[in-house]
Amino acid sequence: MNAPFAPQRQTQDYQKADAAHHIHAFLDQKALNAEGPRVMVGGERLHLWDNDGNRYLDGMSGLWCTQLGYGRKDLTAAAAAQMDQLAYYNMFFHTTHPAVIELSELLFSLLPGHYSHVIYTNSGSEANEVLIRTVRRYWQVVGQPQKKIMIGRWNGYHGSTLAATALGGMKFMHEMGGMIPDVAHIDEPYWYAAGGELSPAEFGRRCALQLEEKILELGAENVAGFIAEPFQGAGGMIFPPESYWPEIQRICRQYDVLLCADEVIGGFGRTGEWFAHEYFGFEPDTLSIAKGLTSGYVPMGGLVLGKRIADALVEQGGVFAHGLTYSGHPVAAAVALANLKALRDEGIVRQVKEDTGPYLQQLLREVFNDHPLIGEVQGTGLVAALQFAEDKATRKRFANENDLAWQCRTFGFEAGLIIRSTLGRMIMAPALIATRAELDELVEKTRIAVDRTARLVGKL
Repeated sequence: MNAPFAPQRQTQDYQKADAAHHIHAFLDQKALNAEGPRVMVGGERLHLWDNDGNRYLDGMSGLWCTQLGYGRKDLTAAAAAQMDQLAYYNMFFHTTHPAVIELSELLFSLLPGHYSHVIYTNSGSEANEVLIRTVRRYWQVVGQPQKKIMIGRWNGYHGSTLAATALGGMKFMHEMGGMIPDVAHIDEPYWYAAGGELSPAEFGRRCALQLEEKILELGAENVAGFIAEPFQGAGGMIFPPESYWPEIQRICRQYDVLLCADEVIGGFGRTGEWFAHEYFGFEPDTLSIAKGLTSGYVPMGGLVLGKRIADALVEQGGVFAHGLTYSGHPVAAAVALANLKALRDEGIVRQVKEDTGPYLQQLLREVFNDHPLIGEVQGTGLVAALQFAEDKATRKRFANENDLAWQCRTFGFEAGLIIRSTLGRMIMAPALIATRAELDELVEKTRIAVDRTARLVGKL
């Protein structure tokens, strides 16, 4: 297919202007300026085109968010219609509007019954900022104001605003001014890297018991909540052993610590369930949502509250001094409503669970289980990770695994594929509308990139 656009300016012109005005995320800006970023200008379903006419299969759904792919006319029509009717109003001044009401009615019809209220935000980072204040306010309302400490996991990711960075466990982000008081961390459940001689089940329980140890160290009377992603996204698509989440939930219940799930990546069908915590079989007290809520077409996030928290805030809390100018934005709400209706009415989440998800997982294992560079394949539904290994028998990782994975990512771009490298893992999360043919293309181009990387280290 030819590129469905006509370039308006030369790519180098765009790159020069970009370098003059932007500081990009998680990159050495000086190095990027010398290289020049790809200038993306068009998208259709799972494919993107850059300004030079190169076509890419987007194996990452943008940033885990374009559940319905690119070019959905129903979403753009919903935005346009809402803009014509009511482009903006806020949820201050004792006001609301139909789009956000209808969105919430649909959202809570898809959620388990023990959730009842939501505070809308503009992103997952904001949802986790709001989480801290909401959890602390809850404990104030129920007479335990000393419960302030939040516990997260090393290598977890909850956003790049200040408090969200602190909740996450990316130490290099903490070193760049990203910590606040009353936040603690425990180890991640990364069996391949840290399991040693333990079985996955033994390791999962041991990691979970670190939470109990940390709660006792800090004093259960001081700990407000534990936050974690059901599976770690930016940390490498790390899936915990099956023994992990039941033990985490037991500990939180035993010590009256709120269990807070970051569903920003896992939510809205990624695992084949509407929410990833349903796949893993635990019941959080709060859910942080974003990304797939609107398929990335407009910014929107939210903090979903269980009835225990919401009832206390509503019935006993009086004024809660929180608020965002764009919370529940009418256009965002209209797009989210159209997006969730499509995911539901077109059977897309069910398709991921019953057809395309199992197909992708089987195909990845057929291609990579015996690959000399790949030590493990993890994933479910339309999310997966390939673990690089120097020695598969001992699970020894490459000392320069970051560099190798980055090179593999670059080979992917050269093959017309966008996948992501994190530590020594190649990760993918294609749009939920992916067909089997598109998944075949994803896996074949990934194989090409992985094979080229294996040749660099003498594995092929």
